[in-house]
Amino acid sequence: MAVRPYLVPAALLALLLALQAQLWFGRGSVPSVDALKAKLEQLEADNAAMRLANEQLASEVRDLQEGLEVVEAYARQELGMVKANEIFVQYAKPAPSAAQTTSP
Repeated sequence: MAVRPYLVPAALLALLLALQAQLWFGRGSVPSVDALKAKLEQLEADNAAMRLANEQLASEVRDLQEGLEVVEAYARQELGMVKANEIFVQYAKPAPSAAQTTSP
């Protein structure tokens, strides 16, 4: 039995094409891996931002539990509260229509 001279190179070429197709179009292909890497980087960035927000919230909770100064500052800033014997003064800018309507 004689082996045809074109049979071995044709079989090797077919195997090479099958491997290349798997590399570029199959599961775990190069574009698929690149997309997964980009998604992983985005998720890691989101996790880092959420971790920072969690740390800030934990710090604020710890401050509110431990010190009265933070509670007082929060009440003054957010709720507009004042201490006894204090006077609250608020400056308001005049409305632009009031400045223009003055006529001689």
